[in-house]
Amino acid sequence: MSMWKKTGLVALVALVVLGGLIACSPCRAEAAPVQITDENLAQMLEKLLQERPDLVMDVLRNNSEAVLDIAQQGSNMRRQRSLEAQWSQEMKSPKSVKLDGRPVLGSKNAKVRIVAFSDFTCHFCQQASGTVSAILKEYGKDVSLVFKNLPLDDKGPASTASKYFLAIAQQSEEKAWKFHDALFAGRDKLVTDGEAFLKTTAQDLGVDMKRLAKDVHSKKVSDIMAEDQQDAQKLGVEGTPYFLVNDLVVRGALPPDLFKKAIDMAKAKAEGTSPK
Repeated sequence: MSMWKKTGLVALVALVVLGGLIACSPCRAEAAPVQITDENLAQMLEKLLQERPDLVMDVLRNNSEAVLDIAQQGSNMRRQRSLEAQWSQEMKSPKSVKLDGRPVLGSKNAKVRIVAFSDFTCHFCQQASGTVSAILKEYGKDVSLVFKNLPLDDKGPASTASKYFLAIAQQSEEKAWKFHDALFAGRDKLVTDGEAFLKTTAQDLGVDMKRLAKDVHSKKVSDIMAEDQQDAQKLGVEGTPYFLVNDLVVRGALPPDLFKKAIDMAKAKAEGTSPK
């Protein structure tokens, strides 16, 4: 299978053509070997499809995993080109959101700032959080993260978790980000156990629970929650996760390679260079 991943569609087509020609041609010891070139490949394949469609289908069926891999690669390339075109346009339209009072993970002077509109109980947010975490480690001081709270249920565990996160940040941003990671790691328990899980997690991190009980109901926390909702409405956010990468918009849990492409484009613009 590794051969198919390296050679791709050209190798598969060549195999079909070569196999078909061998099967269709008389076996003669003195026959010259079939030469497949970029110039004659399309013509030879067309001829084979007309003369032996059954053979082509057999080859494709026998290499179905390779065909699916190649189709997926093509789909990914089309999606990447579409996103790159979208992001190129978005870079021309600066976007502003309220960030005061929110913890920042990474350098406050990072060239690229990821603003995540997220929900602690959302499976896709959990998945995307892992991607963002890996990106922060890879890019170091060049990338930072700000978490914007967008719980889909304003009375459920996601909303309570957001309030806990913001309240803990008033004590310690470091503990708040550890709390953030613990919630996504234990998303299933958050969904089932609710606030009991939140309290246990906060205690395990050494949070001042008396202060937390007060801060979680503070005006500062409620104001930040309201501002995050307003920013989401202003941007037209329709679901989570939703990310601003400087001025680029990343919707959903993109594969790491595509998310990194957005990072590279935003970073290149910040540096005044061409993206990799």
